[in-house]
Amino acid sequence: MRKIIAIGGGQIGGRLGVKIETLGIDKEIVKISGKKKPKLLFVPTASGDASGYVEMVKNYFGNKLGCKIDSLELIAKKYSKKEIEEKIFKADIVYVGGGNTLEMMKTWRKFGVDILLIKAMNRGIVMSGLSAGSICWFRWGNSDSKRFGKNKRAKMIRVKGLGIIPALHCPHYDIEVHRQKSLKEMMKKNRGIAIAMDNCAALEIIGEQYRILRTKKTANVYKVFWLKGKYFKKAVPTMKTLRPLSELLDRK
Repeated sequence: MRKIIAIGGGQIGGRLGVKIETLGIDKEIVKISGKKKPKLLFVPTASGDASGYVEMVKNYFGNKLGCKIDSLELIAKKYSKKEIEEKIFKADIVYVGGGNTLEMMKTWRKFGVDILLIKAMNRGIVMSGLSAGSICWFRWGNSDSKRFGKNKRAKMIRVKGLGIIPALHCPHYDIEVHRQKSLKEMMKKNRGIAIAMDNCAALEIIGEQYRILRTKKTANVYKVFWLKGKYFKKAVPTMKTLRPLSELLDRK
């Protein structure tokens, strides 16, 4: 049974004065693994395998949340195909970090990680992450990948993800307000729906059911779509019980 927690964004600490924002959601990631001390594999591809990010995740999920941490650094290190497979399939949780979604997906496809992650999910390994690590589980994402170069004002682009969740995803919907206009325009050419998430909000999927999680009262998740020439943005309520995923993915 598939288990996914996709997070719209938020801080996990690591620097002096930086408040942890997603603790309740991250505890749920650990909980649904079904293990007291789960093995968490951190995939920092989108950040270019930033060493500080790797250490921050090791400290947070390791020391604070009791996980056994490993990392898959596809850019900074060299692995054999077998080593990559072992790292992924031995994990109880895969947690994907934020950064450049486009380059991350290119790298994953180069090493066959995209296929391995889908296989791991089908084995019951928890798939999770935030920002780029949230987009990757969807069919498409509203991404700022072109802004990682010299052009900091480059347009948002649609990036292809793994396609596990048949929708387009937009993270950081509240704090990066330019995404709201961008998503509205992007969805004009998309017949499906988009799931837009504020920081500190997440979508949890268990099998064919879902619920919305949040660690801040003002954080929201929205279902966004066009229908008969009209634009809709509907807040999806947080809930304690799971609901059919088909309800979320309908244009209603």
